Amino acid sequence: MDDMDRRIIDVLQQGFPICDSPYQQAARELGLTGQELIERLRRLLTDGVLSRFGPLYHAERMGGALLLAALQVPEQRFDEVAGIVNGFPEVAHNYRREHRFNMWFVLASDDPESIVEVIHSIEKNTGLEVWQMPKIKEYYVSLRLKA
Repeated sequence: MDDMDRRIIDVLQQGFPICDSPYQQAARELGLTGQELIERLRRLLTDGVLSRFGPLYHAERMGGALLLAALQVPEQRFDEVAGIVNGFPEVAHNYRREHRFNMWFVLASDDPESIVEVIHSIEKNTGLEVWQMPKIKEYYVSLRLKA
């Protein structure tokens, strides 16, 4: 990752243009062409520097659902269970934690009923109980990481 890659990450965390040519507009601010920006983003994704590049949606406002969930996974089964959980497209992200609930993940779907179906499937396929933690109140915390 070079200085331009760091600038790209820093600048794009602040927002991405909504217009007919968003990559070209963002690239101009960075002193790049639109194609150069796209190529650099592809490389950062391919190299694993970025795990994702895209918009964040408020699923509930769009008629969907989100749910934070946790599992108590025996350590010897952690990788196996992570593979099962991560195999569902509704799993937005998954984290290992140093806690008796050692696997935490977020389910997101455009269909609230599919969340229930995924939970049942995870329980059936792992033999483990999914602990559901629905959102009671939403807080907005702006997080900007310096690259």
